Amino acid sequence: MLLPQYLLDVIECGTDEAGRGCLAGPVTAAAVILPQGFNNPVLNDSKKLTHKQRDLLRPIIETEAVSFSVIHIDIDTIDKINILNASILGMQESIRSLQTKPEHIAVDGNRFKPCDDIPYKCIIKGDGKYLNIASASILAKTYRDNYMEKIHEEFPMYNWKQNKGYPTKEHREAIRTHGPSKYHRKSFRLLPEQYQFNF
Repeated sequence: MLLPQYLLDVIECGTDEAGRGCLAGPVTAAAVILPQGFNNPVLNDSKKLTHKQRDLLRPIIETEAVSFSVIHIDIDTIDKINILNASILGMQESIRSLQTKPEHIAVDGNRFKPCDDIPYKCIIKGDGKYLNIASASILAKTYRDNYMEKIHEEFPMYNWKQNKGYPTKEHREAIRTHGPSKYHRKSFRLLPEQYQFNF
């Protein structure tokens, strides 16, 4: 199924984030402006694609996009302003980092805050509906996965190369055994029975 663009008569970027529900690592946001007429039959919500498909699509998006940007928001910021605000900040910063200023923003989800007075539209499950949001979801996901694979080398006991920081049973067992690392989000409930960790 070919996804459409949202608005065709303006310079529009799509934006999305990855890692919001993770226990460790950054939340990563991306913004993408695609050229008029761009299409790809495989491009879809990153969660509906295989690892291989995402890795194949990433260089296509990066090469053909009018402009793209990816931003990591670190755990200290997440813990300070909360994950929702950190996700929105990441999307705003990725939009501001685009080389071409968009005239409209298509946002995945139902929450956003104004970004430099640029008109925007929140679209629930937009990453499965519109090309530019789907593209942003793929960049956010692949860049964040690469980040987690990198810090896995420092703390292999949590197996982040596999779970990417999400709250799997294995990940939580590792936290129970080894305690939290410097990459774990202090504001998150890392274990179901958690009372207090000495970070």
